[in-house]
Amino acid sequence: MPMITLPVADGSLEPFELPATTPIQPAGNARNRVAYAAAHVVGRPGHPAEIDWDATLQFREHLWDCHLGVAEAMDTAQRGAGLLWPQARELIRRTLQASRTRTDGLVACGCGTDQLEPSAGVTLDDVIRAYEEQMSWVEAHNGQVILMASRALCAAARTPNDYVTIYDRLLRQVQRPVIIHWLGPTFDAALEGYWGHDDVDDAMDVVLSLLSSHAARIDGIKISLLDKSKEVAMRRRLPSGVRMYTGDDFDFVELIGGDDSGYSDALLGIFDAIAPAAGAALHELALGRRERFDAVLVPCIPLSRHIFSAPTQFYKTGVVFMSWLNGHHDHFAMLDGQEAKRSLPHLAEVFRLAAAARLLRDPELAADRMRSLCQLQGINT
Repeated sequence: MPMITLPVADGSLEPFELPATTPIQPAGNARNRVAYAAAHVVGRPGHPAEIDWDATLQFREHLWDCHLGVAEAMDTAQRGAGLLWPQARELIRRTLQASRTRTDGLVACGCGTDQLEPSAGVTLDDVIRAYEEQMSWVEAHNGQVILMASRALCAAARTPNDYVTIYDRLLRQVQRPVIIHWLGPTFDAALEGYWGHDDVDDAMDVVLSLLSSHAARIDGIKISLLDKSKEVAMRRRLPSGVRMYTGDDFDFVELIGGDDSGYSDALLGIFDAIAPAAGAALHELALGRRERFDAVLVPCIPLSRHIFSAPTQFYKTGVVFMSWLNGHHDHFAMLDGQEAKRSLPHLAEVFRLAAAARLLRDPELAADRMRSLCQLQGINT
């Protein structure tokens, strides 16, 4: 197997030999969990504000080939971090159009308020209009809505009731059940105090009251708090018929696998990077083979925890890097130049952990690409 010299965190170099293992392949489509991968976008080299549309849409086909749904235009696609609303609108349109050519083209689409700057002058009415514009676009294209957390709402709201008023207005007009996304401040510091409380338990009470009032209009809630105990506690209190979609990229195996009190469905950024393993493991779980589910996904946990390590908002760099290593596009380029947001030693560790988890579908190609990146930074591998 290929040998490569890689940098480590202390600045030194060490040799690494890729293990002689067979890469994980997508398996069957048996499912007893709903599973979405929050999908990334690919940038154009030398054009940091532009999307490589062919590569971006081809990757959605890969996710569907792994029998995963696509959560479109979410934070993994750099919403609020390079992807502007006009681009997100076009991305949603193109993905929904592509999904109609498939029998397994499950899609849900992020709706937020990123037309607005979260400034002191933004009002609650401005927030409502921004949400309604994005919801109308998605529903006009026959898409399912994910109501994303809003920086503008967080800036404009003064009380928990302000959040309830906004969400109540939106939920009363949706055409089909939506997914609500509670993104914690670990992912976006501008969302500190969302739902009108700094304390997570108090915020959870507000959310659960809202879910109970509108259960028929809500498919589920995705929480991204990176705290499995809070997710399990909330899951146990959900109204009947409302799903818990885990957004916990640290403990997703345990949460999806479940216990005697229930389980979580999935809407995860890490599923973008580990799609073949996620698809294969979910197939095993649906067939009642929990030990095989664990055997496939547990080795992916160190990789996921590394990609989502602090500062967590830059996890997208690791996700796009994984896609490039695996040959899904010919360049490692992101919107707003975010391919530079993680250090070379950090990316080298992504490479090592991906190899250990059998996630490099062509190890020699991945090694060649890792070498090329090192050489660009003056390291002869």
